[in-house]
Amino acid sequence: MATINDNYLKLKAGYLFPEIARRVNAFAEANPEANIIRLGIGDVTEPLPQACRTAMIQAVEEMGDRTTFKGYGPEQGYAWLREKIATHDFQARGCDIDASEIFVSDGSKCDTGNILDIFGNNNAIAVTDPVYPVYVDTNVMAGHTGEINDKGEYAGLVYLPITAANNFTAEIPSKKVDLIYLCFPNNPTGATATKEHLKAWVDYAKAHNSIIFFDAAYEAYITDPELPHSIYEIDGARDCAIEFRSFSKNAGFTGTRCALTVVPKTLTAKAADGSDVELWKLWNRRQSTKFNGVSYIVQRGAEAVYSDEGQAQIKALVSFYLENAKIIREQLTAAGIAVYGGVNAPYVWVQTPNNLSSWDFFDKLLHTCNVVGTPGSGFGAAGEGYFRISAFNSRENVEVAMKRITEKFKV
Repeated sequence: MATINDNYLKLKAGYLFPEIARRVNAFAEANPEANIIRLGIGDVTEPLPQACRTAMIQAVEEMGDRTTFKGYGPEQGYAWLREKIATHDFQARGCDIDASEIFVSDGSKCDTGNILDIFGNNNAIAVTDPVYPVYVDTNVMAGHTGEINDKGEYAGLVYLPITAANNFTAEIPSKKVDLIYLCFPNNPTGATATKEHLKAWVDYAKAHNSIIFFDAAYEAYITDPELPHSIYEIDGARDCAIEFRSFSKNAGFTGTRCALTVVPKTLTAKAADGSDVELWKLWNRRQSTKFNGVSYIVQRGAEAVYSDEGQAQIKALVSFYLENAKIIREQLTAAGIAVYGGVNAPYVWVQTPNNLSSWDFFDKLLHTCNVVGTPGSGFGAAGEGYFRISAFNSRENVEVAMKRITEKFKV
């Protein structure tokens, strides 16, 4: 008889966003006349930049000519795209990252889960609380945790609370951990990390032979020149960190799918016999075996991001969403609601008014304002009493949503 991976049975009843969709769909069916504004999931709404569309159209035309047709491409990504990523995203900021250390993929969400394939089952794993749920759930699926408790915490994980008291930046743990998930600008809180804060983590990781998984999916939203965009801006990070990036939120590729992971060739971890093993080689083997690469057409679209036109267009796109975040932040603040984030990030982290629980506020917002956000408790126990509002929507929808909310919840 075939058996299953029992670790899946440890997972919560439903992934956060499908549960949101279930509640929203039930309300929509019961109230077909309701004009629901969705500021929940971090999906973009504005069209792909013209430079990317033009490049992809040209690539499609190339696929129609035998002399320019492309079949299987390199699993690691085409060199011409990796070179531009290395030059513009890393070397221009003083990061010692070579194109050969970049792996193009179909999503940083995928890579933050798939990276576990090359690590053992006995690592002590630290996650922030609240946390992007994928970090936790993929470790549950891989068998790295025990059962879940009443607070929503899994045995076997080290939780690092991020709260208003510590400016939503994780404190260095008092005990040794092996794998550390960090996300800045942070999803869901919108918090950022200074170079000093990241240096403390790099120093910790090097002292304990730990590996940092650094999710920089929202780095394009950093406008403060003092804030680092990459962990590789910190001396020593090449020896202790893997970085994940995405074209989803800067260039609108959520439906087009293109991202990247950086694995420095100097990065090693221990084998069972105590020897050092280069993680680049393991990740390269994993990708070559389990991944067929991102399509030529999509990679040409991603390459266009680095053209002069592309740079101007994605800057305008990011600025548009940041203005949405500013509207959300300022209007909720004026209504007397405590908010965080929304400055160097597209997310606003809201303290629920009137001591409502996260899910109670979700339901009340949906039923009274016809607005959808994300309950903070869905990101972890420390997220209870908070709520994430996304700036990814049209200007009109954001303004209408804020009018509805501030009229109903003015403190």
